[in-house]
Amino acid sequence: MSRRSLFSVIESSGHPNFSGLYRRLQIDETKLTSTRKTISQLKQQQPDFLVAEFFYGYGNNYAGVNISNLDVLLSTLQKYSRHTRVIVLVDKSERQYVDKLNDLFPLHAVLTLPVPEAQMQALLGED
Repeated sequence: MSRRSLFSVIESSGHPNFSGLYRRLQIDETKLTSTRKTISQLKQQQPDFLVAEFFYGYGNNYAGVNISNLDVLLSTLQKYSRHTRVIVLVDKSERQYVDKLNDLFPLHAVLTLPVPEAQMQALLGED
């Protein structure tokens, strides 16, 4: 059985560090610090999981077209790695906006921060 892989898209200090959990579950983690870098990596490798934080657009940087920081990434994921299961981490104050994103792109799970390790383990243990 081949090892599973996971992209951690770490765009803030609030992103939980589950590296130890990933190692215990024998999941190869690739840490990426921006959407741009993640998109570039997706063209070379298709992970089993992608874990990223959700930041709602509030109409500023996203020019009212996109819902969040993840729209372009998830659109690219549809082209290069449709099988990747997306786990979105979101602050409680922005949880209400994630459903709009889920209407456009299939999300495997949405977890409200702070995320207990056991909750992440349960998601990653599913096959």
